[in-house]
Amino acid sequence: MKAALHDAFGDPAKVLYSTDTDTPEPGEGQVRIKTLLSPIHNHDLWTVRGTYGYKPSLPGAIGGSEAAGIVDAVGEGVDDSLTGQRVAVAGVHGTWAEHFLAPANGLMPLPEQISDEQGAQLIAMPFSAISLLDSLKADKGDWIVQAAANGAVGRIMAVLAAERGINLVNLVRREEAAKGLRDAGTTNVISTSDDDWTDRVRQTVGDGKLVSAIDSVGGDVAAHLVDVLSGDGELIVFGTATGAPMPLSSGPLIMKQITIKGFWGARVGSEMDPDRRESLMKELVALAVQGKLPLATDGTYSLDQVTDAVTASLTPGRDGKVMLKP
Repeated sequence: MKAALHDAFGDPAKVLYSTDTDTPEPGEGQVRIKTLLSPIHNHDLWTVRGTYGYKPSLPGAIGGSEAAGIVDAVGEGVDDSLTGQRVAVAGVHGTWAEHFLAPANGLMPLPEQISDEQGAQLIAMPFSAISLLDSLKADKGDWIVQAAANGAVGRIMAVLAAERGINLVNLVRREEAAKGLRDAGTTNVISTSDDDWTDRVRQTVGDGKLVSAIDSVGGDVAAHLVDVLSGDGELIVFGTATGAPMPLSSGPLIMKQITIKGFWGARVGSEMDPDRRESLMKELVALAVQGKLPLATDGTYSLDQVTDAVTASLTPGRDGKVMLKP
C-alpha cells in the first residue's frame, strides 16, 4: 500500500515522504480500515517533529491519527459484520495511508447524513472541545474567554457553548481573522492586536462572571487572561501556538485565587468514564447530523502530495482542515 511516513523527527515538510509499504494485517481485537480521508492536525505535525506526548518508533513511522474509512478486514475475536461499515476513528496511528489498523471497540459508525469530510474530523477536535467544555467550572449563564477562537476547537467551542447556554468571548490574534469569524456569524470576537482588547473583554462581560479562560497561544496572552478572569476563576492551558513561556504575575494569581491547569485531550478521553464519553459523543453526532458543527475542509491532497498538504496546513487563514486522500 501507499503511505506518507518519516524516518526521522523534524520539519514535516522536509521529513515526510510517500512510498509503498506493507499492508497491515489486523490482530486480535483489531480491524483494518481502508482510508477515505484523513485530516492533518497540529498534533500530527508535532508528532512528526518529535515534540508531542507520543513518539512513534523510527524509521518508517506513518503519520496521521484520525480518519474516515471502510472496514475491510477483521482480526480474531471481532464480529465479521463490521466488514463494509463506514466508520470514523481517532486516537490511532498511521492513518496517512491506504489502510490502517484500529481497535474494534473504538469505531464510530457514520450515519448517512454525515459526509466523509465531516466524519474524518468528527472525533479528535470536536471531542477535545466538548470534553474541555465539560470539565470547566462555567455553568449556564457564566462567561468563558478563549484564545485561538478561529482554530478548529475554537469554532466548535462556540457552537457547544451556545448549545449549553454559556457565554463566550472569542479572541484571535489578527483583525483579518476576527472579521472572518464575524462574517461567519460568531459573536463577541475581539482581536488581541488591539491595544485595548482586555478593556473590550471586560466591557463585553459587563456584570457577568468570567469563570474560565482557555489559552492555546502562550506568551503574554496568558497573563492578560488572568487579569480579566473573575475571582476564583481558572486558566486552562490547552495548547501553545507561539511556544512562548507564560509570564504570569503572582499578585493576580494570589489575590484572585486563580487555578491553572493543563488539558491534554488524549489523556482526558482515555481516562473518562465510558458512559460519559459515550454521552458526549452522542451529543456531537447529533449536532453533526443537524449540520451545526463547523467541520469544513480546506483542500484535499493525495499521499504523493504530502509536502504540499503539510505546507497548506501550516498556512495562516485557513477555514477548514487540510485532508489527505489515498
